[in-house]
Amino acid sequence: MAMPRIHVAADFRVGGDVVLPEGPARHVALVLRLGEGAPLVLFDGAGLEAHARLIEAGRKRVVARVESLESGRGESPLAVHLGQAISKGDRMDYAIQKAVELGVAAITPLYVERGDVRLKGEREAKKLAHWQGVAVSACEQCGRASVPRVHPPQTLDAWLAARGERLRLVLHPATDDSWRQAEAVDSAALLIGPEGGLTDAEVAAAQHAGFQPLTLGPRILRTETAPVVALTLLQHYFGDL
Repeated sequence: MAMPRIHVAADFRVGGDVVLPEGPARHVALVLRLGEGAPLVLFDGAGLEAHARLIEAGRKRVVARVESLESGRGESPLAVHLGQAISKGDRMDYAIQKAVELGVAAITPLYVERGDVRLKGEREAKKLAHWQGVAVSACEQCGRASVPRVHPPQTLDAWLAARGERLRLVLHPATDDSWRQAEAVDSAALLIGPEGGLTDAEVAAAQHAGFQPLTLGPRILRTETAPVVALTLLQHYFGDL
């Protein structure tokens, strides 16, 4: 059985004790049923891992003592910022989860013309917290020690205006594969549209912002499947796959 990995936003030091927050503590004590003396790995979300051992594992309090520290080793040399059109239900969760597993550096949920989700106020804040939690859980599973930030949702125009990555790709049928010939790319932006696709005007706006069309073959992929395939391609050509 793999050693449990738990995200705790804390300052780690060798010999120091870490009191686990309520959610992780409940998971360790009640779900994993770990007892005193059990080893586990804590990570701070900013790239540092702590090998620790439980010294207290009660229903109301779980404490781990740090035995050693090391830098996380799960980060890709390619920093990809994913702009993902917001989709309903579990589809957005799936896209975020798999993007994190594939080494994405940041994710921005996008409001687009054919998108059928509009969030405001408290509902948007709750959804953003949920999506960030999905990213944390994916890091716990896949071995990353740096948690990618899920940015607050924004309009496509605002996201495009802020892009400065060396390579910028928009999912759209194309015959030009010149992006594959790019050399020494260490950052990329990837734009994925909604189930109904981006409009011609949105694709034109992306191209005006320096985005090249990216096609993923003759079959139409779902909006949550597309980032998995596109990120796999990017990691193969410029990252660590």
